[in-house]
Amino acid sequence: MKIKKNKLNKKSVRTLVLVLGGLAALGPFSIDMYLPGFSAIAGDLNCGMEGVGYSLTAYFIGICFGQLIYGPLTDRYGRKLPVLAGLAVYTVSSAACAAATGIRGLIALRLLQALGGAAGMVSGRAIVRDLFPTRLVAKFFSSLMLVMGAAPIIAPIAGGSVIAAFGWRSVFIILTFFGSFMFIAVMRYLPESKAPDPSISLAPTRIVKSYFEVFKNREFMINGLASGALGATLLAYIGGSPFVFMKLFGLSERQFGWLYAANAFGLIAGSQLNHFLLKRFTSRTITIYAAALQLSAGLALCAASFYINTCRPVFYILIFTVLSLCGILNPNTTALALKPVGKAAGSGSSVLGFIQMSSGTLATFAVGFLHDGTALPMSLTLAALSSAGVLLLIIERLLYKEDSL
Repeated sequence: MKIKKNKLNKKSVRTLVLVLGGLAALGPFSIDMYLPGFSAIAGDLNCGMEGVGYSLTAYFIGICFGQLIYGPLTDRYGRKLPVLAGLAVYTVSSAACAAATGIRGLIALRLLQALGGAAGMVSGRAIVRDLFPTRLVAKFFSSLMLVMGAAPIIAPIAGGSVIAAFGWRSVFIILTFFGSFMFIAVMRYLPESKAPDPSISLAPTRIVKSYFEVFKNREFMINGLASGALGATLLAYIGGSPFVFMKLFGLSERQFGWLYAANAFGLIAGSQLNHFLLKRFTSRTITIYAAALQLSAGLALCAASFYINTCRPVFYILIFTVLSLCGILNPNTTALALKPVGKAAGSGSSVLGFIQMSSGTLATFAVGFLHDGTALPMSLTLAALSSAGVLLLIIERLLYKEDSL
C-alpha cells in the first residue's frame, strides 16, 4: 500500500511503528541472543573463543557495508522491495547458521545474515523521512525506540534461557522464524513511501557520485558524525560492560542480565522523555543540552573509575544516565542528519547508518585496545565520544543558526 503524508492516521502510524520497530529489532536479537552461547559454539565447532568472536565482527562488518548497498537500491526500486529481498537473505542465512558445521562457515553466514538485515535499517529511516514532516521525524523515532528498545532487554535473557534448554543452534532457528514473520509483516503492512524511479542509475560510477553528493552536504556530515559519536557510546558500553560488571564487580550472569535489562529500560525511558521534550523545545536545543549532560556523566565516570571500590553505586547511576541520554540523543541526531538530504533519503540513510555502525565498531575496538584490567577504558571511551559529539554540535550550531527543527 502507498501512504502519503496527508493520509497518515493514528492506526497507520501505530502499524508503521510496530513494523519498523520489528525490523530495527533484528539487529539486537541477532547480536545479543547468541552471546551467551559463545562457549558452547566454540566447543561444538572445535575452535577457540576468539574464532567465535570473529562471527560477531563479521556481523558488524556486514551491517556497516550492507547499508551502503541498499541506499541506491531503495532510491531506485522504492523502499519496500529491497526490504523484502533483504529479509529473504536474512531468513535463509539464519537457517544456514543453525546448520553450520565449522566456524569459517558460521562467520561467512553471519556476514550474509547482516547484509540481509541491513535492508530494513536503511529503508526504515528513509520511510520515516519520506512520510513525516521534518518537525515530526524525531517524535516518530522516539516512538520507535519504545518498540525496538525492548529487544536489548529481552534478547540476552531469552538467549541464555533458550541456549541452556535447547543449545546454541536454537537461537538461529528462532531468528529464522523471526525473519519469516517480518517478511510477511512487511509484505502486508509496510507502506511504500516512494515510487520506483527508473531515472536513478545503478551504475557504479553513478552510485559513487550520489554518495559523493551526500558526503559533500556539510550540514548532513556534521550532524551525521555527531550522531555516530554520541550513539557509539551505547556500543562502547556493550563492549566494556561484561568485563566491568562481571569481572570487576563480580556480578553473576543472571545479575548482569538484569542490569543489562535495567539499563536498556533507561534507554527506552529517555526516548519517551524526548517525546515530551519535543513538545516544548526543538531537536537542536534538546540535542546540545543532552550531549553536554552525557559528556558530564562520562567525565564523572572517568573519575569514579579511579575509586571503583568506593564509587560502585555512583558508577551504576552514571552508566544508567549515559544510556538514558542515548535514548534522547539518537532520535534527534538522526532527524537532524536526515533533514538536509531530501529526495536522496535512501542514500543519506545508508551513509548515516554506515557512520553510526562504523563509529560503534571503532568504539568497541577502542575499549578492547585500551584494556588494562580496570573500568577506565570503557569510561574514557564514553567520555571521548561525548566530547567529539559536543564539539561537532557546537560547530553545527555556529554554522546553522536557525533553530527550526
